Amino acid sequence: MIRTTKFGSTLVLIAATTWALGLAAPASAQHPVEVHHRTVKVGDLDIFYRQAGPKDAPTVLLLHGFPTSSQMFRKLIPALADRYHVVAPDYPGYGHSSMPSRDKFAYTFDNLAKVMDEFTAKLGLTKYALYVQDYGAPVGYRLAVAHPERITAIVVQNGNAYDEGLDNDFWKPFKAYWKEPSSKERRDAMRAALTYETTKWQYTHGVKDVELVSPDGAAHDQFLLDRKGNDEIQLDLFLSYGSNPPLYPKWQAYFREHQPPMLIVWGKNDQIFPAAGAAPYKRDLKTLEYHLIDAGHFALETNGDEIARLMRAFLGKHADKK
Repeated sequence: MIRTTKFGSTLVLIAATTWALGLAAPASAQHPVEVHHRTVKVGDLDIFYRQAGPKDAPTVLLLHGFPTSSQMFRKLIPALADRYHVVAPDYPGYGHSSMPSRDKFAYTFDNLAKVMDEFTAKLGLTKYALYVQDYGAPVGYRLAVAHPERITAIVVQNGNAYDEGLDNDFWKPFKAYWKEPSSKERRDAMRAALTYETTKWQYTHGVKDVELVSPDGAAHDQFLLDRKGNDEIQLDLFLSYGSNPPLYPKWQAYFREHQPPMLIVWGKNDQIFPAAGAAPYKRDLKTLEYHLIDAGHFALETNGDEIARLMRAFLGKHADKK
């Protein structure tokens, strides 16, 4: 925190010290952050992304979850961009990226990761720290396993890589769908997860004060979920999520072998990815900072300042040196 005094030189010294330590961002009023909203061609797809910060600074790649997009990082990006090159893409079928029909693009996690891999190549991102949340974890961990030399650090916010994280009632209909993928009844049962009520629940459940949650995030996400044909895309990805647990041993082996520095900032009240999925990371990682936050699934909505502060301190110790 920057402490003000009547002595201008003291204020400058304190501000410079805290910034250098990564404990606080410089005053945005004096150094406004410009966030660019861009699109790049990846094959036949237009991939939208948000980008900010110096391009020669250490890169942080932010990978979003379901049912949102890079909009979930709208506050985090400016909180990091004075010191980092921050990039936040939208996957195909999400946000402002292309949404090709299902007969032209297979909506699987393998393909989402393939597109993100090609996206990073297009932007020339040869080294980066990862921020993974929800769907961002299976996408990001595929990138990390394919290119371990590129990963400087990983920030995990409610992103699963262990069986313990799926051992709750929330996942029962998903597991039933995975067992009977051709069942129309099983597929249709998943449509309840695509309603506005469910989207709002993801934003507000487990939150200490719901008045701190802007309704704009859920409304934005639902508007895009409700595009014609997007429901079937999401149901395909619900099915494809079943491809992730068999990869958990491979991801865990990557953690043990390559030991990426990891920061856990986990909303402990999340019923989708509960805290039971956070603790197992301790088994495999030596350089691990572990924080269970009094928040829900979208912890950035209510605890964004806390997460940004933890990230700046953590990345300053690890990603800046790679």
